[in-house]
Amino acid sequence: MADRRVCIIHTGGTLGMRQTGAGYAPAQNLGELIGQRLPELASASMPDWELVEYDELLDSANARPHDWYKLASVIHSNRDLYDAFIVIHGTDTLAYTASALSFLLGDFRKPVIVTGSQIPLCEIRNDAQSNLISAMQVIATGRLTEVCVCFGRHIFRGNRTTKVNAIELDAFASPNFLPLVEIGTNFHFSEYGSLPVRADILSNQPPPCPDCSIAVLQVFPGMSAALIDAIVETGACGIVLRCYGVGTAPTADGSFLGALKRASDAGTAIVAVSQCTEGSVALRRYSAGSALADAGVISGYDMTAEAAFTKLHALVSFGLDIPAIAQAMQQNLCGELTND
Repeated sequence: MADRRVCIIHTGGTLGMRQTGAGYAPAQNLGELIGQRLPELASASMPDWELVEYDELLDSANARPHDWYKLASVIHSNRDLYDAFIVIHGTDTLAYTASALSFLLGDFRKPVIVTGSQIPLCEIRNDAQSNLISAMQVIATGRLTEVCVCFGRHIFRGNRTTKVNAIELDAFASPNFLPLVEIGTNFHFSEYGSLPVRADILSNQPPPCPDCSIAVLQVFPGMSAALIDAIVETGACGIVLRCYGVGTAPTADGSFLGALKRASDAGTAIVAVSQCTEGSVALRRYSAGSALADAGVISGYDMTAEAAFTKLHALVSFGLDIPAIAQAMQQNLCGELTND
Protein backbone atom coordinates (compact mmCIF):
# COMPACT_ATOMS: atom_id res chain seq x y z
CA MET A 1 0.00 0.00 0.00
CA ALA A 2 2.85 2.33 -0.88
CA ASP A 3 0.44 4.56 -2.83
CA ARG A 4 -0.99 5.91 0.42
CA ARG A 5 -0.69 9.64 1.10
CA VAL A 6 0.71 10.65 4.47
CA CYS A 7 0.61 14.05 6.12
CA ILE A 8 3.58 14.63 8.43
CA ILE A 9 2.72 17.36 10.94
CA HIS A 10 5.74 18.99 12.56
CA THR A 11 4.63 20.49 15.87
CA GLY A 12 8.15 20.75 17.30
CA GLY A 13 10.22 18.57 19.60
CA THR A 14 13.72 17.12 19.62
CA LEU A 15 13.43 15.37 16.26
CA GLY A 16 13.53 18.62 14.29
CA MET A 17 15.68 20.65 16.68
CA ARG A 18 19.03 22.28 15.84
CA GLN A 19 21.88 23.22 18.13
CA THR A 20 21.94 26.82 19.37
CA GLY A 21 24.07 28.72 21.85
CA ALA A 22 21.46 27.92 24.52
CA GLY A 23 21.15 24.23 23.61
CA TYR A 24 18.79 22.41 21.25
CA ALA A 25 15.79 24.45 20.10
CA PRO A 26 12.91 23.86 17.64
CA ALA A 27 13.82 24.78 14.06
CA GLN A 28 11.87 25.30 10.84
CA ASN A 29 12.44 23.65 7.43
CA LEU A 30 12.23 20.07 8.64
CA GLY A 31 11.20 18.94 5.15
CA GLU A 32 14.57 20.00 3.78
CA LEU A 33 16.38 18.13 6.54
CA ILE A 34 14.30 14.99 5.95
CA GLY A 35 15.22 15.16 2.26
CA GLN A 36 18.91 15.33 3.16
CA ARG A 37 19.01 12.77 5.95
CA LEU A 38 16.26 10.34 4.97
CA PRO A 39 16.51 9.45 1.27
CA GLU A 40 14.76 6.19 2.25
CA LEU A 41 11.45 8.06 2.37
CA ALA A 42 11.71 8.61 -1.39
CA SER A 43 11.73 4.84 -2.00
CA ALA A 44 8.99 3.45 -4.21
CA SER A 45 7.94 1.18 -1.33
CA MET A 46 7.21 4.17 0.88
CA PRO A 47 3.96 6.16 0.95
CA ASP A 48 3.96 9.62 -0.57
CA TRP A 49 4.22 12.30 2.07
CA GLU A 50 3.76 16.01 2.56
CA LEU A 51 4.91 18.13 5.47
CA VAL A 52 2.73 20.55 7.41
CA GLU A 53 4.85 22.65 9.75
CA TYR A 54 3.61 24.84 12.58
CA ASP A 55 4.55 28.51 12.20
CA GLU A 56 5.42 28.56 15.89
CA LEU A 57 7.06 25.29 16.81
CA LEU A 58 6.54 23.94 20.32
CA ASP A 59 8.95 22.61 22.85
CA SER A 60 6.53 20.02 24.21
CA ALA A 61 7.29 21.07 27.79
CA ASN A 62 5.26 24.17 26.92
CA ALA A 63 2.31 22.28 25.44
CA ARG A 64 -1.13 23.08 26.86
CA PRO A 65 -4.56 21.46 26.40
CA HIS A 66 -5.30 24.12 23.78
CA ASP A 67 -2.57 22.56 21.64
CA TRP A 68 -4.27 19.13 21.66
CA TYR A 69 -7.49 20.63 20.34
CA LYS A 70 -5.64 22.64 17.70
CA LEU A 71 -3.80 19.53 16.50
CA ALA A 72 -6.99 17.44 16.46
CA SER A 73 -8.65 20.15 14.37
CA VAL A 74 -5.74 20.24 11.89
CA ILE A 75 -5.89 16.45 11.48
CA HIS A 76 -9.67 16.35 11.17
CA SER A 77 -9.81 19.17 8.61
CA ASN A 78 -7.34 17.28 6.41
CA ARG A 79 -8.83 13.82 6.81
CA ASP A 80 -10.15 13.63 3.24
CA LEU A 81 -6.79 14.63 1.74
CA TYR A 82 -4.63 11.95 3.36
CA ASP A 83 -4.77 8.28 4.24
CA ALA A 84 -2.68 8.63 7.39
CA PHE A 85 -0.99 11.17 9.64
CA ILE A 86 2.35 11.26 11.42
CA VAL A 87 2.68 13.80 14.23
CA ILE A 88 6.22 14.84 15.14
CA HIS A 89 6.16 15.86 18.76
CA GLY A 90 8.46 16.41 21.72
CA THR A 91 8.78 13.48 24.10
CA ASP A 92 8.05 15.28 27.38
CA THR A 93 4.29 15.53 26.82
CA LEU A 94 3.95 13.18 23.86
CA ALA A 95 1.88 10.66 25.85
CA TYR A 96 -0.59 13.41 26.83
CA THR A 97 -1.04 14.47 23.22
CA ALA A 98 -1.42 10.91 21.93
CA SER A 99 -3.99 10.16 24.63
CA ALA A 100 -5.91 13.37 23.96
CA LEU A 101 -6.05 12.74 20.20
CA SER A 102 -7.60 9.32 20.78
CA PHE A 103 -10.54 10.96 22.56
CA LEU A 104 -10.84 14.10 20.43
CA LEU A 105 -10.77 12.47 16.99
CA GLY A 106 -13.73 10.17 17.66
CA ASP A 107 -14.40 7.53 15.03
CA PHE A 108 -11.51 8.63 12.79
CA ARG A 109 -10.53 5.18 11.47
CA LYS A 110 -7.22 6.30 9.99
CA PRO A 111 -3.75 5.84 11.44
CA VAL A 112 -2.45 8.79 13.44
CA ILE A 113 1.08 7.96 14.57
CA VAL A 114 2.72 10.23 17.10
CA THR A 115 6.51 10.02 17.17
CA GLY A 116 9.63 11.99 17.96
CA SER A 117 13.15 11.21 19.05
CA GLN A 118 15.65 11.45 21.85
CA ILE A 119 18.41 12.67 19.50
CA PRO A 120 17.74 15.26 16.76
CA LEU A 121 17.69 14.20 13.13
CA CYS A 122 20.51 16.68 12.40
CA GLU A 123 22.96 14.61 14.47
CA ILE A 124 25.05 11.88 12.85
CA ARG A 125 23.82 9.23 15.29
CA ASN A 126 20.13 9.59 16.04
CA ASP A 127 16.93 7.65 16.61
CA ALA A 128 14.83 10.05 14.54
CA GLN A 129 15.58 8.17 11.32
CA SER A 130 14.43 4.76 12.56
CA ASN A 131 11.33 6.16 14.26
CA LEU A 132 10.19 7.99 11.12
CA ILE A 133 10.97 5.07 8.82
CA SER A 134 9.11 2.63 11.09
CA ALA A 135 6.09 4.93 11.21
CA MET A 136 5.99 5.21 7.44
CA GLN A 137 6.49 1.50 6.86
CA VAL A 138 3.79 0.44 9.29
CA ILE A 139 1.39 2.87 7.60
CA ALA A 140 2.20 1.16 4.29
CA THR A 141 0.95 -2.15 5.73
CA GLY A 142 -2.55 -0.70 6.14
CA ARG A 143 -3.02 -2.63 9.40
CA LEU A 144 -3.35 0.23 11.89
CA THR A 145 -6.39 2.49 12.12
CA GLU A 146 -6.00 4.34 15.42
CA VAL A 147 -3.91 6.84 17.33
CA CYS A 148 -0.54 5.21 18.12
CA VAL A 149 2.89 6.05 19.46
CA CYS A 150 5.85 4.79 17.44
CA PHE A 151 9.08 4.93 19.38
CA GLY A 152 12.12 2.67 19.52
CA ARG A 153 11.20 -0.99 19.19
CA HIS A 154 7.45 -0.65 19.66
CA ILE A 155 4.23 0.85 18.43
CA PHE A 156 1.80 1.39 21.30
CA ARG A 157 -1.85 2.37 21.57
CA GLY A 158 -1.68 6.11 22.09
CA ASN A 159 -3.87 6.28 25.20
CA ARG A 160 -1.96 3.44 26.88
CA THR A 161 1.44 5.09 26.62
CA THR A 162 3.64 6.78 29.19
CA LYS A 163 7.20 8.08 29.12
CA VAL A 164 9.42 5.92 31.34
CA ASN A 165 12.98 6.91 30.49
CA ALA A 166 14.60 10.29 29.98
CA ILE A 167 17.75 9.06 28.21
CA GLU A 168 17.18 5.66 26.61
CA LEU A 169 16.00 5.33 23.01
CA ASP A 170 13.14 3.08 24.14
CA ALA A 171 11.68 5.96 26.11
CA PHE A 172 8.03 4.87 26.24
CA ALA A 173 6.09 1.94 27.62
CA SER A 174 2.53 0.64 27.70
CA PRO A 175 2.41 -0.89 31.18
CA ASN A 176 -1.07 -2.42 31.15
CA PHE A 177 -1.57 -3.22 27.48
CA LEU A 178 0.53 -5.18 25.01
CA PRO A 179 2.30 -3.22 22.27
CA LEU A 180 0.32 -3.12 19.03
CA VAL A 181 3.51 -3.85 17.11
CA GLU A 182 6.94 -5.20 18.05
CA ILE A 183 9.57 -3.74 15.72
CA GLY A 184 12.37 -6.17 14.89
CA THR A 185 13.58 -7.52 11.59
CA ASN A 186 9.86 -7.56 10.76
CA PHE A 187 6.75 -5.97 12.22
CA HIS A 188 5.07 -8.36 14.66
CA PHE A 189 1.45 -7.31 15.15
CA SER A 190 -0.35 -8.13 18.40
CA GLU A 191 -3.43 -10.33 18.31
CA TYR A 192 -5.03 -8.17 20.98
CA GLY A 193 -4.97 -4.86 19.21
CA SER A 194 -8.61 -4.47 18.21
CA LEU A 195 -10.46 -1.40 19.46
CA PRO A 196 -13.82 -1.55 21.23
CA VAL A 197 -16.90 -0.31 19.42
CA ARG A 198 -16.58 3.44 19.59
CA ALA A 199 -18.91 4.97 22.15
CA ASP A 200 -21.56 7.41 20.95
CA ILE A 201 -20.31 9.85 23.55
CA LEU A 202 -17.22 10.61 21.45
CA SER A 203 -17.65 13.47 19.02
CA ASN A 204 -16.75 12.88 15.38
CA GLN A 205 -15.57 16.47 15.14
CA PRO A 206 -13.08 17.92 17.63
CA PRO A 207 -14.88 20.24 20.06
CA PRO A 208 -13.49 23.62 21.14
CA CYS A 209 -11.04 23.59 24.02
CA PRO A 210 -13.05 24.18 27.21
CA ASP A 211 -12.13 26.81 29.74
CA CYS A 212 -11.47 24.40 32.57
CA SER A 213 -8.71 23.39 34.92
CA ILE A 214 -7.82 19.82 35.93
CA ALA A 215 -5.22 18.96 38.56
CA VAL A 216 -3.05 15.87 38.97
CA LEU A 217 -2.33 15.22 42.64
CA GLN A 218 -0.15 12.45 44.05
CA VAL A 219 -1.13 10.94 47.39
CA PHE A 220 1.72 10.91 49.93
CA PRO A 221 2.10 10.17 53.64
CA GLY A 222 0.83 13.02 55.79
CA MET A 223 -1.04 14.63 52.92
CA SER A 224 -3.08 17.63 54.05
CA ALA A 225 -6.77 18.05 53.31
CA ALA A 226 -5.97 21.70 52.63
CA LEU A 227 -4.41 20.68 49.31
CA ILE A 228 -7.74 19.32 48.09
CA ASP A 229 -9.59 22.41 49.31
CA ALA A 230 -7.05 24.71 47.65
CA ILE A 231 -7.41 22.97 44.30
CA VAL A 232 -11.21 23.22 44.47
CA GLU A 233 -10.95 26.91 45.37
CA THR A 234 -9.07 27.54 42.11
CA GLY A 235 -12.20 26.44 40.24
CA ALA A 236 -10.78 23.11 39.05
CA CYS A 237 -13.44 20.94 37.46
CA GLY A 238 -11.49 17.72 38.01
CA ILE A 239 -8.70 16.04 39.94
CA VAL A 240 -6.72 12.98 38.88
CA LEU A 241 -5.75 11.47 42.23
CA ARG A 242 -2.69 9.23 41.98
CA CYS A 243 -3.39 6.77 44.78
CA TYR A 244 -1.34 4.00 46.36
CA GLY A 245 -1.58 0.47 44.94
CA VAL A 246 -5.06 -0.57 43.90
CA GLY A 247 -6.58 2.71 45.05
CA THR A 248 -5.92 3.63 48.65
CA ALA A 249 -5.11 6.89 50.43
CA PRO A 250 -4.84 8.17 54.05
CA THR A 251 -8.54 7.66 54.75
CA ALA A 252 -7.99 7.39 58.52
CA ASP A 253 -7.66 11.16 58.33
CA GLY A 254 -11.25 12.35 58.52
CA SER A 255 -10.37 15.82 57.31
CA PHE A 256 -8.85 14.36 54.14
CA LEU A 257 -11.97 12.31 53.41
CA GLY A 258 -14.10 15.34 54.21
CA ALA A 259 -12.22 17.44 51.68
CA LEU A 260 -12.74 14.82 49.01
CA LYS A 261 -16.46 14.64 49.80
CA ARG A 262 -16.78 18.43 49.70
CA ALA A 263 -14.99 18.55 46.36
CA SER A 264 -17.17 15.83 44.87
CA ASP A 265 -20.37 17.43 46.19
CA ALA A 266 -19.24 20.76 44.71
CA GLY A 267 -19.05 19.20 41.24
CA THR A 268 -15.34 18.40 41.01
CA ALA A 269 -14.81 15.02 39.32
CA ILE A 270 -12.13 13.06 41.21
CA VAL A 271 -10.63 10.09 39.36
CA ALA A 272 -8.36 7.58 41.09
CA VAL A 273 -5.43 6.03 39.21
CA SER A 274 -2.53 4.09 40.64
CA GLN A 275 0.96 5.38 41.33
CA CYS A 276 2.20 1.90 40.41
CA THR A 277 3.47 1.39 36.90
CA GLU A 278 1.35 -1.73 36.41
CA GLY A 279 -1.99 -2.88 37.77
CA SER A 280 -5.48 -1.50 38.18
CA VAL A 281 -7.46 0.50 40.73
CA ALA A 282 -10.08 -1.54 42.59
CA LEU A 283 -11.57 0.84 45.13
CA ARG A 284 -13.69 -1.77 46.92
CA ARG A 285 -10.84 -4.23 47.57
CA TYR A 286 -9.70 -2.53 50.78
CA SER A 287 -11.62 -0.47 53.29
CA ALA A 288 -9.29 2.48 52.61
CA GLY A 289 -10.35 2.36 48.97
CA SER A 290 -14.03 1.91 49.81
CA ALA A 291 -13.86 5.08 51.87
CA LEU A 292 -12.63 6.94 48.78
CA ALA A 293 -15.50 5.57 46.71
CA ASP A 294 -18.00 6.55 49.41
CA ALA A 295 -16.56 10.08 49.30
CA GLY A 296 -17.34 10.28 45.57
CA VAL A 297 -13.99 9.24 44.06
CA ILE A 298 -14.31 7.54 40.65
CA SER A 299 -12.23 4.50 39.68
CA GLY A 300 -9.86 5.05 36.77
CA TYR A 301 -9.06 1.32 36.64
CA ASP A 302 -5.76 0.77 34.77
CA MET A 303 -5.60 4.08 32.92
CA THR A 304 -2.34 5.97 32.83
CA ALA A 305 -2.40 9.35 34.52
CA GLU A 306 -2.04 10.91 31.05
CA ALA A 307 -5.10 9.05 29.74
CA ALA A 308 -7.19 9.91 32.80
CA PHE A 309 -6.23 13.57 32.58
CA THR A 310 -6.94 13.95 28.86
CA LYS A 311 -10.09 11.83 28.95
CA LEU A 312 -11.52 13.95 31.75
CA HIS A 313 -10.64 17.08 29.80
CA ALA A 314 -12.31 15.74 26.65
CA LEU A 315 -15.47 14.73 28.51
CA VAL A 316 -15.78 18.26 29.87
CA SER A 317 -15.40 19.58 26.32
CA PHE A 318 -18.29 17.38 25.19
CA GLY A 319 -20.54 19.29 27.60
CA LEU A 320 -21.35 16.39 29.93
CA ASP A 321 -22.59 16.93 33.46
CA ILE A 322 -20.80 15.39 36.46
CA PRO A 323 -22.90 12.17 36.67
CA ALA A 324 -22.37 11.53 32.96
CA ILE A 325 -18.65 12.24 33.29
CA ALA A 326 -18.41 9.86 36.24
CA GLN A 327 -20.08 7.11 34.24
CA ALA A 328 -18.01 7.72 31.10
CA MET A 329 -14.72 7.81 33.00
CA GLN A 330 -15.34 4.18 34.00
CA GLN A 331 -16.22 3.06 30.47
CA ASN A 332 -13.74 1.82 27.89
CA LEU A 333 -14.40 4.45 25.21
CA CYS A 334 -11.48 3.84 22.87
CA GLY A 335 -9.21 1.21 24.34
CA GLU A 336 -7.87 3.28 27.23
CA LEU A 337 -8.85 0.99 30.12
CA THR A 338 -9.76 -2.51 31.17
CA ASN A 339 -12.69 -2.66 33.55
CA ASP A 340 -13.57 -6.36 33.64
